Amino acid sequence: MANESSPLLAYRLLGEEGAAFPPNGAGGSGVASTRKLSTFLGVVVPTVLSMFSIVVFLRIGFVVGHAGLLQALAMLLVAYIILALTVLSVCAIATNGAVRGGGAYFMISRTLGPEVGGSIGLMFYLANVCGCAVSLLGLVESVLDVFGADVTGSSGIRVLPQGYGWNLLYGSLLLSLVGVVCTLGAGLYARASFLTFLLVSGSLASVLISFVAVGPRDIQLAPRPGTNGSSVPARYGHFTGFNSSTLKDNLGGGYAEDYTTGATMTFASVFAVLFNGCTGIMAGANMSGELKDPSRAIPLGTIIAVAYTFFIYALLFFLSSFTCDRTLLQEDYGFFRGISLWPPLVLIGIYATALSASMSSLIGASRILHALAQDDLFGVILAPAKVVSGGGNPWGAVLYSWGLVQLVLLAGKLNTLAAVVTVFYLVAYAAVDLSCLSLEWASAPNFRPTFSLFSWHSCLLGVASCLLMMFLISPGAAGGSLLLMGLLSALLTARGGPSSWGYVSQALLFHQVRKYLLRLDVRKEHVKFWRPQLLLLVGNPRGALPLLRLANQLKKGGLYVLGHVTLGDLDSLPSDPVQPQYGAWLSLVDLAQVKAFVDLTLSPSVRQGAQHLLRISGLGGMKPNTLVLGFYDDAPPQDHFLTDPAFSEPAEGTREGGSPALSTLFPPPRAPGSPRALSPQDYVATVADALKMNKNVVLARACGALPPERLGRGSGGGAQLHHVDVWPLNLLRPRGGPGYVDVCGLFLLQMATILSMVPAWHSARLRIFLCLGPREAPGAAEGRLRALLSQLRIRAEVQEVVWGEGAETGEHEEEEGDFVNGGRGDEEAEALARSANALVRAQQGRGTGGGPGGPEGRGGEEGPATALTFLYLPRPPADPARYPRYLALLETLSRDLGPTLLVHGVTPVTCTDL
Repeated sequence: MANESSPLLAYRLLGEEGAAFPPNGAGGSGVASTRKLSTFLGVVVPTVLSMFSIVVFLRIGFVVGHAGLLQALAMLLVAYIILALTVLSVCAIATNGAVRGGGAYFMISRTLGPEVGGSIGLMFYLANVCGCAVSLLGLVESVLDVFGADVTGSSGIRVLPQGYGWNLLYGSLLLSLVGVVCTLGAGLYARASFLTFLLVSGSLASVLISFVAVGPRDIQLAPRPGTNGSSVPARYGHFTGFNSSTLKDNLGGGYAEDYTTGATMTFASVFAVLFNGCTGIMAGANMSGELKDPSRAIPLGTIIAVAYTFFIYALLFFLSSFTCDRTLLQEDYGFFRGISLWPPLVLIGIYATALSASMSSLIGASRILHALAQDDLFGVILAPAKVVSGGGNPWGAVLYSWGLVQLVLLAGKLNTLAAVVTVFYLVAYAAVDLSCLSLEWASAPNFRPTFSLFSWHSCLLGVASCLLMMFLISPGAAGGSLLLMGLLSALLTARGGPSSWGYVSQALLFHQVRKYLLRLDVRKEHVKFWRPQLLLLVGNPRGALPLLRLANQLKKGGLYVLGHVTLGDLDSLPSDPVQPQYGAWLSLVDLAQVKAFVDLTLSPSVRQGAQHLLRISGLGGMKPNTLVLGFYDDAPPQDHFLTDPAFSEPAEGTREGGSPALSTLFPPPRAPGSPRALSPQDYVATVADALKMNKNVVLARACGALPPERLGRGSGGGAQLHHVDVWPLNLLRPRGGPGYVDVCGLFLLQMATILSMVPAWHSARLRIFLCLGPREAPGAAEGRLRALLSQLRIRAEVQEVVWGEGAETGEHEEEEGDFVNGGRGDEEAEALARSANALVRAQQGRGTGGGPGGPEGRGGEEGPATALTFLYLPRPPADPARYPRYLALLETLSRDLGPTLLVHGVTPVTCTDL
C-alpha cells in the first residue's frame, strides 16, 4: 500500500546512535533548525493580530452604531460560532499526525487529494497575497487621513503629498519593509509580530482605560464627503460616560446611511463587515513549518487567540454602547481617538494592526506557495518558490509573493477585492471542515486525533455555515470562487498528481461499498434483475486483449473479474509470487479501458486455481455466475500488445513517471508447439467443474478476428454492417419442436441480446436460426419462437434452416449429450459436427430474404458478414475419459466460423413479467 512516508520511519523512537528523534517530523536534516517558534509567538500572536486587524479600531462604532448592542453581540456570536466550528476541525486534523509546512493547504491536500487540495491551496495563497495588498493600502489610507496634504478638517497634519503615484510609492515602501522582515526568516517575523502585538495591546489598554477615566465630552464630527465644510454647521457626537440612558438607546438597531459610502446599511451588510475582520484564524496554522510542535501549538494557540479576541470584541461593544450616543457611533468610526487619553497611541495601534496583518499575509502566502512548489503540482511556473536558505527559510517563495503583491498594489483601490479575499478564505475554511468531515465519516482506524472536542455534526455545520457566509458576503465572488476551484481541480486532474498521499475518497468509497454490500442480500435475488457477472480466466493477456474487451461489453453493468492462476506451491517458495503481479494487472485494466476487478491466485494446477477463483471471487451478492474461457485449439497465440494503439510503449521500455512498460511485465506469447500450462483433459474438466458449481460457461474462439470498431467505446454508427448469428439449439443433437425454449437456449438468447444493447453493436443485426427436420413443415416453430421473442422484448430476425437428411433425431430420441457421451460412434459424431459446421458457415454472409435454406447456402443472396456467432455448448460427457473427444467435437463444430462464443447456461435469466 502506497504511503507518503512509512510510519515506522517517521515515528521511530531511537536513531542509529540511540538518540531520540523529535516528534512531528521535526528531526532530520535541515528541519530542526527551521522549527523555532513557540505556541505563543508562532500561533497566538499572529492569529490575534490577524483577527483584530484594523476592524478593532475603526469598525466597532460602525457595527454597534447601526446594529445596536443586542444585534451586534448576536452577530459576533454567530461569526465566532462559524469560526469556532472550523477551529475544531483544524485542531482535529492537526492532532492526528505530523503537520508539515503549508498549514491549511497541507491539511486539505493530504486529506482530499492533490486535485482539490492544490486548487484550494492556490486560492488560499492568492487570498493571502491580495489580503497583504489590502492591508497595506488600508495602512496608507490611514496614514494619509492624518498626514495627507489633502486632508479636510482641523485635525489633519498636512505633510504628505497625495495622488495615485504617491499612494503607490507609500505602499511599495511599506511592502519593502514587510518583505525584508519576512525574507530574513520566521525568527525576525516572530519578534516583529511580538513588537506589534505589544503596541496593539498597549493601544487597546489605553482605549479601555479611557472609557473609564475620561469624563463626558462633545466630539466634533468631520464633514461628510462631498460637502463644503465651511458652509455646513459643525456637528457633534457625545461621549456620555457610563450612562444607562445611553445604553438603552443603543440596545436596538438603528440602520442608517454609511457616511463613507452613502449606502444604507442592513443586518447582512454590517455582519459582512464584522466577519471580514475576523477571518484570520489560519494565521498560526500557516506557520506550521516553523513551529516546534505544530500538533500541539496549532490547536492550543488558535483556541487561545479566538477566545481572547472574542472577549475583547464583546467588551468593546459593551463599553461603546454604554458611553457613546448613536450619532457619535454612526458618524465617526474612528471615535477611539476622540475619547482617548493620548490619541497618538490609537494611531499607533491602527498602524501596528495593519502592518502586522500585511506581514502575516505575506509570510503565510510564502509558506503556502513553498509547499505548493515542493509538491510540484503546477510545474515549472512555481519552481523559483522552491529555493530556500541554508537555515531552511523559503526566501524564493517570499520574493515570488512580494512580486505578486506589488502587482496587486498597482491596481490602487482594492475595496472590490476585499470581499473576494474573504470568500477565498471561507473556501479554505469550508475545505478544512470538509476534510475533517470526510475523515470522520470514513471511520478509518488511523484517524484518532488527540483533540476530541468535535464530531461530524460540527464539521457538517462548519461546511454549511462557511458556504452560507460566502454567498451572504458576495454571491458573485462565491460563485466565481467555486468555478475557479472546479477549473483548477480539472487542470490538476489532467496533469496528474502524487498518488502516495492517500485519498479520503477511497476510504469513503470503501465505507459506503461495505455498507451496501451488506445490504445486497442474495436471498432477495430475482430473475428479472439478473445480470451477467463474469469471471474471465486469462493465461497471458497479450493474446487475450480482444476477448478482454468483448467480455467487458457482455457484462451489462454486472461484476467483471479478471482471473489468473500462477502455478506453484507456497510451501516451496520464499514469498508469495502473486502479490507483486497485481500492479501490472491493474495497469492492464486501465490501458484496456475495461471496468474489471483483478483476482489472482497461486495453485499447483490451473484447474484447481479456477476452482478457487470460482468459489472465492467477489463478495456477498456480487460473485461471478458465468465463467469465460478462451478456446483450446492449436492456433498460434498472437501478441495484441504490438498492434493495439493503447499498448504502444516508449522504445526505452518505461512509462511516464519511470515505471516499467507494461510490455515488460508480461511474458511474450507461448511459442507454437511449446508445452501448455493446461492439458485438454483439465480444460474440459474445468468446464465440467463450473457447471457442477452451477456457473454458466462461455468459450470464446477466434476473438482476435473481431472487427476493431465493434470492440471500441463508440456508438459503432459508422461501422460496416454486420450480423450477429445465434443458434439456440444443440447442433450436436438438432431437432425442431420446443427444444429452443430450454434454459440453455434462453441464456444464449439473453447474452446475444445484451451484446446488441452495447453502443458499439447497435448497428449489427441479430439473427436467430432454427433447424427444421426434413419432414417438418416450415413456419410452425418460427411462429412459436417469434411469439417468445415478442414476450421477451427481443428484436431479431428469425430464419429457419433445413437440417440435412439422416440427421433428424425423431427415430432415435436420445438424451442430451449422447453424441458426446458415446451413444453413437465417434465417426458418426464427427460427421454430425462437420455437417453442423457446414450449416453454420453456409449462413454466414447470406442475406435475410428467401425461404429455408440448407448447407448448400439456399435461402438468401450475399449480404453483410457475420461478426460474431453464438453457438449452443453441449455439456461435457460424464466419463472423463471422453473429454479429449468432446473437445475435438467442439473444435470441429466451431472450425473456420470466425469469432464464436459457445455458451451453456444453467440458470434462468429471462422473465416476461413486469
